[in-house]
Amino acid sequence: MKATSKLEFLSQFPLFDVLSQEELMYLDNFTEAKTYKKYDHIFQEDEASDTIYFLTKGVIKLGSHSNDGREVIKNILHPHAMFGELGLVGEERRQGFAEVMNEPAECLLLKVSDFKKLMDQNHKLCFNVINLVGGKLRKAESRLESLIFKDARARIIDFLKDSVEKRGRRVGFEMLLKHSLTQQDIANITGTSRQTVTSVLNDLRKSDLIYFNRRNILIRDMQKLA
Repeated sequence: MKATSKLEFLSQFPLFDVLSQEELMYLDNFTEAKTYKKYDHIFQEDEASDTIYFLTKGVIKLGSHSNDGREVIKNILHPHAMFGELGLVGEERRQGFAEVMNEPAECLLLKVSDFKKLMDQNHKLCFNVINLVGGKLRKAESRLESLIFKDARARIIDFLKDSVEKRGRRVGFEMLLKHSLTQQDIANITGTSRQTVTSVLNDLRKSDLIYFNRRNILIRDMQKLA
């Protein structure tokens, strides 16, 4: 990524809207661009939490492994996402992994130590970081409540609706979501099994509420999908 493009990309983050041009230049000088192949691990569990990442291209999954070795997907990230930031608030070792999905990815890397120097100079940035981490914590709590109080069908439908609202596009009266997830990925995100995901998706298709193939999910009517 060219220096001008890198600076322009970083300045688009709401997190950095409190920075002066000089501070943005500092940020630009200390970030490094790196390309990853598909299925590469950007970081793994128990590695040092010393780097922050800004996704510029590709799709990343964040997750961890249960005691019996099963993969749990916590989030799917697309360009303009920031991740690995818990080192700013005290995490010393990674509690999960970040893995590239089925296409190459590009990230900007920034050392936690360099970011903290900027936070020492700009206290408004500290508030922005607290709000960012707090927002992610609230989403994690909401997901935990969903796992506890909602059945598998409801969790899968909630995942579909949330994904379409975030990344879908309208096609007539319908909503189209292009994605790179397998049914096992959806199961790992929703805390269900692949067989359950297959059953629910097929049931929704038979009811003419959705249509899907390997790379697309079309929701016929968001209001009726429940």
